[in-house]
Amino acid sequence: MGRAHRPAGRPQGPDGPPPATPRPAPAAAGKDPHPVIVVAGEALIDLVPSQQPCPDGTLPALLPRRGGGPYNTALALGRLGSPAAFCSRVSTDTFGASLLRGLRDGGVDTSLVQRGPEPTTLAVADISPDGSAGYGFYVEGTADRLFTLPPALPGAVRALSLGTCSLVLEPGAGAYEALLRREARRGVFTALDPNIRPGLIPDPDAYRTRFRSWLSDVALLKLSDEDALWLAGAGPGAGADAGAPGAPGADRAAVLAAAREWLAVGPAAIVLTHGGDGLTVLTRAGGEVMVPGERITVVDTIGAGDTVNAALLHRLDVHGALSYAAVEALGDGDWEDILRFAARAAAVTCSRAGAEPPFAAELTELTERGADGPVA
Repeated sequence: MGRAHRPAGRPQGPDGPPPATPRPAPAAAGKDPHPVIVVAGEALIDLVPSQQPCPDGTLPALLPRRGGGPYNTALALGRLGSPAAFCSRVSTDTFGASLLRGLRDGGVDTSLVQRGPEPTTLAVADISPDGSAGYGFYVEGTADRLFTLPPALPGAVRALSLGTCSLVLEPGAGAYEALLRREARRGVFTALDPNIRPGLIPDPDAYRTRFRSWLSDVALLKLSDEDALWLAGAGPGAGADAGAPGAPGADRAAVLAAAREWLAVGPAAIVLTHGGDGLTVLTRAGGEVMVPGERITVVDTIGAGDTVNAALLHRLDVHGALSYAAVEALGDGDWEDILRFAARAAAVTCSRAGAEPPFAAELTELTERGADGPVA
């Protein structure tokens, strides 16, 4: 294998600047008017089954909720107080108008959003008894698939996050990939959350090859155990006919082995989510830190991983670590703080229906009073 490309500003040796002292989280009312973190990818409508009992022979009502992995990440960043912007292509239909209104209400900049008359993508959710969600997608001819490469991002932008369906569905996937590569090579900190949806991936092996090609341009990789197993081609659910990534009781040894292989290609750190069991970070320097999950009553897990993604970026910004070198310099104590914050944020999202990420004040309250109930 040839030498992996590293975006500008990444040190070639193990040395880097000393860990930054965490600074106070930005207050929503006093946020920098210029976005620091840009989230690029799809915005869609989740159709979530009502939890109300249904008469025999009838189907539950489907409740429309704003969603999409990148959309949820952007909204969570805004609610946490980070200066964030959303970069996508959104329909001019009623759903599209609602999606943009939700972002603006959350304090997210929408000036990078492209618009189009095509309909909004729909995702029909199937909620299991344990709160986990599966999805069926309606994506043909939808607005977000026609995303085109925008001009260079504003100069104040220090981080770019991508992932989920946007890097799968063409022709937009090619434009998002080009955005990732261009901004990484301009020195922008890049984060990737693959958020695998096997039903949308017709050729798993081709996607895995493409995924590995992105890693030299990725500073932070976040993924679930199930996603890691699927991407490694290991375990149940990894084949071309898989209906869901991974399986309960995922082989952690296989996950860790795959993650360490990917670390060697480029990322400064990989964060693995373990459902209710918490989160682990692996670093290029060989570090490994794990924190447990928070204890809450789970309603559903929609948007939990997206909330983790946002919380990681937000807390890295608080630590002054939105750069490859700064992430490499973080110590175990820094990572424990970052992961605990992310676990707490995801717990709040799991405690209510749909992708409704927390506001900063809710996390402060949760920290002060603690949490009880089943593990999220």
